[in-house]
Amino acid sequence: MAESRTAHRICPFCEACCGLTLTVEGSHVTAVRGHDEDVFSAGYICPKGVAIKDLHDDPDRLRTPLIKRNGQFVEATWDEAYAEIERRMAPLQAAGDADAFAITLGNPVAHKIGLLLYGSRLAKGLGTRNIFSASTLDQMPKQLSCGLMFGHWLSVPLPDIERTELMVILGGNPMASNGSMWTVPDFRGKAKALKARGGRLVVIDPRRSETAELAGEHLFIRPGSDVFFLLGIVQALFSEQRVRLGSVADHIAGLAELEAAVIEFSPESVAHRCGIDAQAIRQLARDLANTPRAVLYGRIGTCTQTFGTLASWLVDVINILTGHLDQEGGALFAKAAAFASNTFGKPGSGRGVSTGRRYARVSGAPEVFGELPIGCLAEEIETPGSGQVRALFTVASNPVLSAPNGPRLTRALETLDLMVSVDIYLNETTRHADVILPGRSPLEDAHYDVAFPQLSFRNHARYSPRVFEPMPGQPGEWEILLRLAAIASGRGTTVDLRAYEDELFAQDMAQQLAPLGEAAVRHVTSALAGRCGPDRLIDYALRAGPYGDQFGRRPEGLSLAKLEQTPSGIDLGPLAPRIPEALRTPSGKIELTPPILVADLARVRAALAEPAPDLVIIGRRSVRSNNSWMHNLHTLAKGQGRYESRCTLLIHPDDAARHGLADAGMARISSGTGDVIVQLEVSDEMMRGVVSLPHGWGHDLPGTRLSLASRRPGANLNALFDENARDPLSGTSVLSGVAVRLEPAALN
Repeated sequence: MAESRTAHRICPFCEACCGLTLTVEGSHVTAVRGHDEDVFSAGYICPKGVAIKDLHDDPDRLRTPLIKRNGQFVEATWDEAYAEIERRMAPLQAAGDADAFAITLGNPVAHKIGLLLYGSRLAKGLGTRNIFSASTLDQMPKQLSCGLMFGHWLSVPLPDIERTELMVILGGNPMASNGSMWTVPDFRGKAKALKARGGRLVVIDPRRSETAELAGEHLFIRPGSDVFFLLGIVQALFSEQRVRLGSVADHIAGLAELEAAVIEFSPESVAHRCGIDAQAIRQLARDLANTPRAVLYGRIGTCTQTFGTLASWLVDVINILTGHLDQEGGALFAKAAAFASNTFGKPGSGRGVSTGRRYARVSGAPEVFGELPIGCLAEEIETPGSGQVRALFTVASNPVLSAPNGPRLTRALETLDLMVSVDIYLNETTRHADVILPGRSPLEDAHYDVAFPQLSFRNHARYSPRVFEPMPGQPGEWEILLRLAAIASGRGTTVDLRAYEDELFAQDMAQQLAPLGEAAVRHVTSALAGRCGPDRLIDYALRAGPYGDQFGRRPEGLSLAKLEQTPSGIDLGPLAPRIPEALRTPSGKIELTPPILVADLARVRAALAEPAPDLVIIGRRSVRSNNSWMHNLHTLAKGQGRYESRCTLLIHPDDAARHGLADAGMARISSGTGDVIVQLEVSDEMMRGVVSLPHGWGHDLPGTRLSLASRRPGANLNALFDENARDPLSGTSVLSGVAVRLEPAALN
């Protein structure tokens, strides 16, 4: 028997980023548990963490490149795969239209440093402006509103859950997600501690979710009406003279303009549209204003709707007006150890953010944060003319299931001249690829969380070395993307990758350190000698960051070497007030009334007069099923109970009865875009007039290699959604509150 050893790894499955302790024998993981000494997650683990063993061992996980020949995938060497890509790219590049190429980036990118740090290298090599990601299916409204208010896309105020006395959650279910745009492992434990110290947790959601059950205080709200509800709170705060700005009072711009903009949205005027009594709206406004330590948190339900950016804006507006922004127990900004733009440069002011630097060729949708709405991808492929997408690179993304109207996108993908997928699975999207390049198992790569410390409930820094050596010849994802970038930029398939990476890094240093002079560039470059790839980027970011050793000037500071010697991570303390230092707006103020947001209130006024739909649908999460790529893992797929899978349509008993439907029966649910057959789960946890289906399912399409997922395929929620329905400000797809029809269906 192989000798047993212990290894540690940050979990790659969700935003909680929990520390794991692995028991390893030879090349096998024999046990997974929470890492008790981890400074951030303190031993917490959910079922997803245990499934890291399943992912590593999954026989369906690709381990060698695939090339499609005569309609069938065949295994190939890496050299053959790269040569095929170069051969097929050549005529497209010769045409001279860089926008004939496009890239999609999926959710796993945020959990793999090679993908996250080097995706931009590929985009730059291609020269394309057609970049799409999962952000416009999820969080872009929050990023846009925060960018406009605070000056940077990732300056997101976070609930200080360990010190608050009142937490109100709107459209979020952190019991299932462990936080979203808010990294908070063991939410249950922290919420129980909140209540144990006499605090309150209030949930506002169309479903009495797991979080609502824990809270004990729950209000139903009509999907898509968050903007009306939030405007009612803001108006009540002004009309009842409860506005108290607290410590940020001297750093606010636009207070009078805000009061004028919301004057007509009294709780009484909006109650009928959001389904919450006016008195309840007023009482919640008073509770938030009168509780010394309180915070309002809104999440995916507030984003995936036509007023997503306005709702995201108003959440932060309410925290500001009640004096809880930048206050202990309220909403605070993280201070990440690395990669956070609001921790370097001139503190207190900056360039801010802008949108619409360019527009989608077909729909005219504006660019936001360098991206176009992923709902535009199919039409960009289908529509002839200059800039028509003819080649697509998908990076750990599955938009056929995750984006709206997957059937249309499926048809579009079949017309491409070239499709290359960097992915570990042959799934519903990658089946259309001409070449698939698989990355390594997470356990074969080192890891540092780049994005999530910027959204974490507590400041920290952690690094995971690889657990296993990769298979001989298996490149890391950063090397795959860099090789593709080299091909795209004319360097060919045989470029010396280390020399190429050195060259690009030197260019970055020359640009970033130019104000400090050539001597500084030489000093930093010398200090990082011996490292390459993601490790070099991480070491640079840590050492140059707010806690860093500044390349020797602060010997006690952080470096990658220090993290490598600290398997449990380094605790950097609780969140603390950061205003005005964290601001990067041109004015140096918190902008309460960004013009594009105030102008968009005209749509709200028009919608307020419209009747609410009879029956609408929302998505939902399960702690075992956050995204489509998790459905092929045994640990997460088991335990379905009496239903065929976890992909059931939750429906209130009254709605089931009026549609002639019964529990565990089958129904056809349809919209103006598509229809799916689903199994019913009758439950009074749903609001009347609302049904709920989890996202990421629909594993019944031919040509995939997802043996476990295909046995319980479920239904594709996003097939019901119109790819042209978007929040016009952020480009985010409308995936919540969409009107649907129900009728009985026979079991196939």
